[in-house]
Amino acid sequence: MSGAKRILVVVDMQNDFITGPLGTPEARAIVPRVKEKIRGFEGPVLFTKDTHGADYLQTQEGRLLPVPHCVRGTAGWELEPGIEALREQTAIEKGSFGSLGLADVLREYQRRWGLERVEVVGLCTDICVISNVMILKAALPEVPVVVDASCCAGVTPESHRRALEAMRACQVLVEEPAR
Repeated sequence: MSGAKRILVVVDMQNDFITGPLGTPEARAIVPRVKEKIRGFEGPVLFTKDTHGADYLQTQEGRLLPVPHCVRGTAGWELEPGIEALREQTAIEKGSFGSLGLADVLREYQRRWGLERVEVVGLCTDICVISNVMILKAALPEVPVVVDASCCAGVTPESHRRALEAMRACQVLVEEPAR
């Protein structure tokens, strides 16, 4: 990972969030844009994978969202096949919305080589994207964190927009296509 000053983080572009039980038309619509972003990105690309066990329904998340998803080893846990084909590094598994492990990797990168920018794309804007972005803002307060809104989708279009506004309020740079 050495050398580049920019990193792209691809959050939870997994089958269960795209075509599975938590999939949405908006999630399916961003897949081609995320692939294009990964292909054109000059720098390391890190991936996260929402990861649960067979006991998911006994966890707090499972009790509050009783839809089993992203159970390790299932087809729904895997990254979308076209995105998986672009992955060059081990994905960071996370058992909760946000990943402290991702923050640790980026803090180490910052310590060793410096970072000018962290870009974030993925699913779901209003849950895992915003959670990881807030962790990264806290872990790397002087590194600009950028969210490409065209490569994100929320549980609903309205919750996607609310999450983007919340991130803007926390000094995250939200890039949106011109209207």
